[in-house]
Amino acid sequence: MRKYFFLLCALSLCRLGLSDQLPPIKIGMSTALTGPTQELGIQMKLGIEVCFARVNAQGGIEGRQIELIVLDDSYEPSLAGPNMRQLIDKDGVLAVIGNVGAPTAVVSVPIANEKQVLLFGAFTGSEVLRKEPPDRYVINLRASYAEETAAMVNGLLSIGMKPDEIAFFTQNDAYGDSGYEGAMKAIRAAGYQTEDLPHARYTRNTTNIEEGLAELLGASKPPKAIIIVGTYAPAEKFIKAAKKEFPDTLFLNVSFVGSDKLAQELGETGDHVIVTEVVPFLDQDLPASKEYREDLKKYGGAQATPNFVSFEGYLTAKLFVMGLQRAAAKHQLTREGIIDAFEGMRAVDIGIGVNVSFDQKNHQGLHTVWPMILIHGKYEPLNWQDLKNSRENLSLKR
Repeated sequence: MRKYFFLLCALSLCRLGLSDQLPPIKIGMSTALTGPTQELGIQMKLGIEVCFARVNAQGGIEGRQIELIVLDDSYEPSLAGPNMRQLIDKDGVLAVIGNVGAPTAVVSVPIANEKQVLLFGAFTGSEVLRKEPPDRYVINLRASYAEETAAMVNGLLSIGMKPDEIAFFTQNDAYGDSGYEGAMKAIRAAGYQTEDLPHARYTRNTTNIEEGLAELLGASKPPKAIIIVGTYAPAEKFIKAAKKEFPDTLFLNVSFVGSDKLAQELGETGDHVIVTEVVPFLDQDLPASKEYREDLKKYGGAQATPNFVSFEGYLTAKLFVMGLQRAAAKHQLTREGIIDAFEGMRAVDIGIGVNVSFDQKNHQGLHTVWPMILIHGKYEPLNWQDLKNSRENLSLKR
């Protein structure tokens, strides 16, 4: 009997050892960790890592830890392409999550489709990732840039602004194109037949805003609103310079600008700058916001502070984990199985007050845009009518 007892103990220990050695679930990410846009990549990575850390601390996915493999692309397409191939071919990732930027998506999307590997929750609203019908291997969480700039246009029109009083300052690539074209589409949808509006541009990964500003200064009349589709460094430089020339003009930015970094850089000059966000206001009493703050404090390190970008990363990872769990429960934790799991999701609650759904014809989870306005260095939810009243009162005082 003793012999059988020791044999059973040995088998049990062996099973425990095998359990401890279950292979990790490898997930890839190509993002900007260096260069002028690094803050966006760093924060997106942080939010994803914090969520994965919580899941791993709770035992992972059926005993398997999630391993995030991150490569730096400096927001350059020439680096993103090789990164995608390395993550898929050499590292053997199950999926790629949270890549940052439209220019890099231009090369990442074709590779994801070619290799038949999911590209999930990229930090970009570009139309490159939103084809109709959707690419099987591309799934998004956030609203598109077209939806963000449409929200801006509709808000501006609601307070009495005319389309020909709106101008644009955008990055000279697919990112800038998406925002501009979305705004023009919204203007036409509102019943206005207008020619192309003043549209100045700057080069990606630079802060060369002077030529674009000069172009807007040369327009037939000064704009009352300028929609900016850029990143925080050029946007901050442009707003500071343009405010001197257009003191009564509204400046509006899409979410990719990196709103927290923009506020920090603008300082006292940031009052009444508007940013559309694709995640809720951080101070709202929402289950996901509370969970994010707790996990950021626990797993994010001493220097980590709540941030719109890392919050988006966290929500992206949270939804992604739900997909992993569903696929694993069906014994389909494969590159194809995880996509099938997402396409079966209906009205999923991720704790933000808006449910998320996917199917074969819909690969975008959210269409909601939350406008914010900077007041004394802090963002507040924007009510367009309140903005109209405050501007009218200011005009009366003058």
